[in-house]
Amino acid sequence: MHCPHCGQQQVSGVIRFCSRCGFPLEGTIQLLANGGQLPIYSAAPETTEISPRKKGVKQGGMLLLLGVVLVPALGVLYGFTDVNLFGFLTALASVLLFIGGPLRMLYAAIFEEGAKYPTTQGSYIPPLNPPQLRNPVRVGALPPPSVAPAPSWRPPSVTGELVRPPSVTEHTTRLLNKDTDRQD
Repeated sequence: MHCPHCGQQQVSGVIRFCSRCGFPLEGTIQLLANGGQLPIYSAAPETTEISPRKKGVKQGGMLLLLGVVLVPALGVLYGFTDVNLFGFLTALASVLLFIGGPLRMLYAAIFEEGAKYPTTQGSYIPPLNPPQLRNPVRVGALPPPSVAPAPSWRPPSVTGELVRPPSVTEHTTRLLNKDTDRQD
């Protein structure tokens, strides 16, 4: 395959961009695979229906939000009036809304069915990938083996046999020894 923009020959049909000019080749690959015609993709039917899981989580959130608004309002009413009914309603609303809301969200998240994937006759439709024109060429990372065999292995040399370098202070020590011998 050649790049339609600059004419550079491409190594394989899997490359997405031209190696010389950077032209995107995905459309070209699809054109060649479909005999020069653009493929027609059908749009997935859009559904506005909310999944039961999402609906349950929303309901739990609304209960919790309602508790944030309703419980303080009932508490204020109970404080300004001497009716015991408002005290009972405040306690009941706080228990139902602050505990029931998160429990409803938890139940929906664990037990209710989530969103469905687009299907055709009960089977999942995988995302469309551009077809390959031919099998990709596999290039080895290492060069081919040489004809000559590698030299045989030999153990490392023993470094204990090497001569140690003389000490830096050795010369000075000899001179001092000579001076002390002369004085005696």
